[in-house]
Amino acid sequence: MNLREDTALNEPAQTRVYETLRARIIAFDYVPGKRLSRPELAEQFQVSASPLREALQRLEQDGLVATFRQSRTVVTHIDPGLLKQAHFFRTGIECEVVNALASAPDAVALKKIAAIIRMQKVLVQDVDQIELFRNLDEDFHRELFEAAGQGTLHRTVINRSSQMARLRTLDLPRAGKLREVVEAHEAILDAILAGERHAAADAMRAHLSGTIARFPEIMAQFPDYFVSAK
Repeated sequence: MNLREDTALNEPAQTRVYETLRARIIAFDYVPGKRLSRPELAEQFQVSASPLREALQRLEQDGLVATFRQSRTVVTHIDPGLLKQAHFFRTGIECEVVNALASAPDAVALKKIAAIIRMQKVLVQDVDQIELFRNLDEDFHRELFEAAGQGTLHRTVINRSSQMARLRTLDLPRAGKLREVVEAHEAILDAILAGERHAAADAMRAHLSGTIARFPEIMAQFPDYFVSAK
């Protein structure tokens, strides 16, 4: 059980199940095509049918599972079309977030973001801590939204970006990728603190486009994970 799953134990049952299953799917603990047994999940999480059903419905809305005839639930394959839509959606919003922050940079509010980057730097050479690095990556983006006063919007972006999250998981172990992420985060924060709106947006756009640019290569490496491979 990772830190995120342990923290989820204090959440309402439906949220706990949703967050844990989402994390496992994105981490490929549950690979595309895997069938999810509702009785087994209910026993594992010690929940009744209602919160489990609600959690699976949320995952289906995220595009991470599909239910057939109200009985069979499977982890979806990654859809290239949804990937492109999610990338377009997230890039537009996050570029506007950093644009707003650079227009009125608040050094105090951005200190937490700087601390996240420092923690990521420590993990660059430690591939055994890649899950922690990925969590810090999510924290970096969430804190940007919080600093811009758009914390609620971040949840919407995350829900719409589940396909991209899985693609990033496949890309993250690549040699040099962790350092690229840290350098991109530093460039974004530096531009914000300098009040350079266009530079901040350009840095964010470049950061979010790195993995999607490698999509054909990733798909060729993991063909069984994608819709077109079926």
